[in-house]
Amino acid sequence: MAEYTHSTSWTPFDASTYRIGIVTGQFNTEACELLVANAKEKLTQYRVSDDTVDVFRVSGSAELPVVLKHLATTEKYDALVAIGVIVRGQTVHFDYVAKIATEGILRVQMDYGIPIGFGVLMLENHDQLADRIRVGGDAAEAALQSAKVIKENS
Repeated sequence: MAEYTHSTSWTPFDASTYRIGIVTGQFNTEACELLVANAKEKLTQYRVSDDTVDVFRVSGSAELPVVLKHLATTEKYDALVAIGVIVRGQTVHFDYVAKIATEGILRVQMDYGIPIGFGVLMLENHDQLADRIRVGGDAAEAALQSAKVIKENS
């Protein structure tokens, strides 16, 4: 049986007029910064320049939704990207933070109609991170592609 590999078939488009907000947790800072760098790298493939990307840092993944909501209310951004890293520990804390982040981000998207690329990693251990750094770029690309659909149909 063939092994599944991750791939996308998106063609980058000119998103040079798009304004993007990235909100990243600072718990697991080094990992989050790698994801942000990957997201910004992907944005350049869509001709999004650094001066149209704002990065906001919050404590952790549980704090992502409230800042995303605030940014959505400004109507300044075409798309947002949520970046976080949650690593399972020896307590149930992981489950609660993952739920808060996931449901909060979904709620902001649905309540405000703004695409939010979901770049929150939920890992069993830190060793899983290396294979998932591309998620920052995947999240940025998903947000851009959704923003394009919204713009074309508004």
